[in-house]
Amino acid sequence: MVDLPILPLTVTDAVVRRRGKVLVGPISAELETDGLTIVMGPNGAGKTTLLRLLHGMERVSKGQLTWRVPEPAARAAQAFVFQTPILMRRSALDNVAYPLLVHGVAKTEARARAAGWLEKVGLADSGSKPAHVLSGGERQKMALARALIREPQIVFLDEPCANLDGRATREFEDLLAETRAEGTRIVMATHDIGQARRLAEDVWFIHHGRIHEAAPAEAFFATPQTPEARAFIQGDIVE
Repeated sequence: MVDLPILPLTVTDAVVRRRGKVLVGPISAELETDGLTIVMGPNGAGKTTLLRLLHGMERVSKGQLTWRVPEPAARAAQAFVFQTPILMRRSALDNVAYPLLVHGVAKTEARARAAGWLEKVGLADSGSKPAHVLSGGERQKMALARALIREPQIVFLDEPCANLDGRATREFEDLLAETRAEGTRIVMATHDIGQARRLAEDVWFIHHGRIHEAAPAEAFFATPQTPEARAFIQGDIVE
């Protein structure tokens, strides 16, 4: 894993365009070295595309992203958790161990570290189970363990609780709080305003592919500066 700090990340006039249509941008922002950023906005606003852009899964059509270190090093020090976890045809333990194996860690060590992470996320008794038999909440916990096993400096999460019930959501949020407390930078998209209030240290409100507001969470929820953000917080339809 990369030892040098990879943040801050500076985004300058970045645009993602596909088949001639602008999906995101232009966006200019700075992701600081510390915190838990919540990306909010109505469905179709561009939250997922923005996260994919920051993580390097979307090609920049225009503008640039500048990390503190060369891009290959920055990419090696981050991870991504999808809304629907990617399940490999193997046990939960081997799903979690996989990132270590592909980076040359010996199988015995990789599986031992994976077992430790499964215990940390409350899945100590599920390591031998095929990943596909896990519940939705268990799958997301497994996905988080897999993302964190290489100790990334920053992790992006795309609405990871969208399909979870209340108990599973609470357990997942507790894991995120622990991850944040241990120093991992978190950027997470959610449409759940209650969840955003519980977790956010700062908020990026995105609408029509652009960041309309970026503010500390307390200020954003108390005094949103745009009509769109106010309507969204109130639960109104935002077009």
